[in-house]
Amino acid sequence: MSNTAEIARAMATTMENAAIPMYGKKLRLPDRSAIIALLKELRRLFFPAYFGDPQLMALPAENYAALLLERIETGMTAQIALALPDGEMAQAAQITESIMAELPRIQQMLLTDIEATFDGDPAAANKEEIIFAYPGLFAIFVYRIAHELYLRHVPMIPRIMSEYAHSRTGIDIHPGAQIGPWFFIDHGTGIVIGETAEIGDDCLIYHGVTLGGTGKDSGKRHPTIGNNVLIGTGAKVLGPFKVGDNSRIAANSVVLSEIPPDSTAVGIPARVVRRQGVKVDYATEVDQVNISDPVAEELAAIRKALCEMNTRLQNMEK
Repeated sequence: MSNTAEIARAMATTMENAAIPMYGKKLRLPDRSAIIALLKELRRLFFPAYFGDPQLMALPAENYAALLLERIETGMTAQIALALPDGEMAQAAQITESIMAELPRIQQMLLTDIEATFDGDPAAANKEEIIFAYPGLFAIFVYRIAHELYLRHVPMIPRIMSEYAHSRTGIDIHPGAQIGPWFFIDHGTGIVIGETAEIGDDCLIYHGVTLGGTGKDSGKRHPTIGNNVLIGTGAKVLGPFKVGDNSRIAANSVVLSEIPPDSTAVGIPARVVRRQGVKVDYATEVDQVNISDPVAEELAAIRKALCEMNTRLQNMEK
């Protein structure tokens, strides 16, 4: 049988001496379940035909929207007040009011995201399917709400929202990222978009893409992606540089430096193989289908070195 008293003493010592609050007065924190409920209310507001209450939709559209807006405003103000250090209700109400004013614009941006998804995905049967079932659109919806809270320096709630979307979709968009309209995430699983990343208009990102940092920069740490850029499956774009407008990043490439506009970049590390539709010298040296595996090459080099060492040892023993 375990020694409960000894275990309790050890855990109490940790709780009482930790550098972070762990015991005593309960921390004043937002309610995660209430924040998720707010996101669900916002989806009912933006897309009532898909997620709304049929009985409420018997009302005229303006009355329906007014009713939901009132509920959202009340719930959002309460959660922001819990998140603010001083719990100032007047400040929370002011922040909420400014976010509410942005909701029509966010709704319009989401409509552009739906259009971009339908135009870019040949597997999309219709726009209704995209709204109701696509994880990429859900992640973008949550991001666009969380971003407004982030811009107003609301603690914790933006990350609660983004991590909820991450857990639902496998898509990790930091609420601080800046993303333009007509944004299409295809498949989505494994995408990571960092805090200082910027993405222009009309961009397409496939699953497994990382817009990340190198760990060597402070402040602006993540890439800036121009307009009309496609980033292929598994590509990594790492660092605070720009990928120019109308460029293409091939699948599984690792981009570590600036890519000019109207270019195609391939490889590890990525190199430009086309600029403004014209092949550059490097293109003749690259097999874009059978790209070499650097890990396999390294293992082969190690095996070769071991064989040479073994041969030398055998010669010494003779």
